[in-house]
Amino acid sequence: MDIYEALYTTRAMRRLKPDPIPYEAQARVLDAAIRAPHIGEGWRFILVDDPEIKSQLAPLYRQGFERMIGGRPEELFAEVIQTDTQMGKTVRSGLHLVNHFAEVPLLLMGFGRTRDGAGVYPALWNAMLAARAEGIGSTLTGFLQSYFASEVMEILRVPKDAGWYLHGVVVMGYPTGRWGVAARKPVHEVAARNSWEGDLGFTVPEPLWQK
Repeated sequence: MDIYEALYTTRAMRRLKPDPIPYEAQARVLDAAIRAPHIGEGWRFILVDDPEIKSQLAPLYRQGFERMIGGRPEELFAEVIQTDTQMGKTVRSGLHLVNHFAEVPLLLMGFGRTRDGAGVYPALWNAMLAARAEGIGSTLTGFLQSYFASEVMEILRVPKDAGWYLHGVVVMGYPTGRWGVAARKPVHEVAARNSWEGDLGFTVPEPLWQK
């Protein structure tokens, strides 16, 4: 796969089929992950496909989602869920993952030795790009490490007081939807040169890569 196709079309996929991911594909994804830039601060990855473990994590994921938004999504977003707006689509997508988290075929957990996770996130992104090349959808989630890191680490039997931090949970599975270039504000609206309001020097009104 062309690298720019992977970069432009690796969008968040939250509607995933329950079909298992072959070990051969998992091996390629994880091997690509550990090739990411790294300065040796330490990392550890755990793949989770055990239904029992996922059933323990799913309620925590929902609780984390509800903590972030301040209540039950079905109630807070009752009206927007019914709309065909971009917000409505995003909310429905996020809610779908909340309701089907236990059915996601594979979770990739990233652990690091530093609080900021700087050494782990490039590896998780490498994994997501490699997954895209395999036709596997993914999305990086933050609810579990933000609200229930201790509980997750206990479920996964991570050694206590060993200096490990949970930094990212990537859900993976074959998507039910289609790949495509995600809509974004153009770069000249979100970037500048030399100062906050500095002239970038160029504009990019349309994506520079097209299928």
